[in-house]
Amino acid sequence: MPPRKTAAATTAATPNVSADELKRYYREMLLIRRFEEKAGQLYGMGLIGGFCHLYIGQEAVVVGLEAAASEGDKRVTSYRDHGHMLACGMDPKGVMAELTGREGGYSKGKGGSMHMFSKEKHFYGGHGIVAAQVPIGAGLAFSDKYKGNDRVTFTYFGDGAANQGQVAESYNMAQLWDLPVIFVIENNQYAMGTSVKRATKSPDFWERGVAYGIKGEAVDGMDVLAVKEAGERAVAHCRAGKGPYILEVMTYRYRGHSMSDPAKYRTREEVQEMREKRDAIEHVRQMLLTGGHASEEDLKRIDKEIKDIVNEAAEFSKESPEPDLSELWTDIYADAAPQDA
Repeated sequence: MPPRKTAAATTAATPNVSADELKRYYREMLLIRRFEEKAGQLYGMGLIGGFCHLYIGQEAVVVGLEAAASEGDKRVTSYRDHGHMLACGMDPKGVMAELTGREGGYSKGKGGSMHMFSKEKHFYGGHGIVAAQVPIGAGLAFSDKYKGNDRVTFTYFGDGAANQGQVAESYNMAQLWDLPVIFVIENNQYAMGTSVKRATKSPDFWERGVAYGIKGEAVDGMDVLAVKEAGERAVAHCRAGKGPYILEVMTYRYRGHSMSDPAKYRTREEVQEMREKRDAIEHVRQMLLTGGHASEEDLKRIDKEIKDIVNEAAEFSKESPEPDLSELWTDIYADAAPQDA
């Protein structure tokens, strides 16, 4: 099933980026793809336990939006979070070590796939409760509004979460207080395993903001340049103090909801058609080749560099020790914040 076409959907027929930028987007999307493929392998080997939700197929969403972000902007997302971490610059070694529950992970091996955090990269976590991150994203934006800076918060959630009541509450508060938050709906068509057509009567999720006076649009999430352009419009809107913005990014995941999901609710032919005709990485690859920006050898070299990075991260995760039992008693309570007299 190709992404739904709407009057508001945008494309990037004429790329307004340099050859170096295009190569960077290709490299960043490829890193996510290869990292997730390796994570799937480690899960199959029993080295990753619990839940593991892969981002394969959706890479253009977060790479395109990170291209529109600036230093200090924040991001918060759901449990399908590995791609977001890599796109905002978190170390693949630390991410993979966390997946395997090792000491070298971003949460010291105690959080696993669904619970990581990086204050340095302004990444405020993957969240296991459906839509729980949406009001958190509004809260992060409220903090920036209160401080009077021009930061923006990217709040990611899926089509399944879009029907949650706390999303509507967050919309209302964000518009009421003109919060600089971009609500990013990663519509991968199937939520946990139910088609959008079966799950909701009003499938144009971005239009729900109209009830609150929130501007928004739908964008082709299999085109990294289209996502970047839409992201830049959303960011400019928020930085100008005009309140929140909704981006419904029409994307597609190639794997099941999680590693335990056989995805029998769709046909193999459908998935294969998306891979062959709509793949975001292949789209940029062809742009680089046909535009004379890179040769086959150049792209092979990039692929090898990425594989080396991912293999190094996998080895690091295997060699990193498991957390000591004493870690059970740490990070339970926050240190009390100093209070001015």
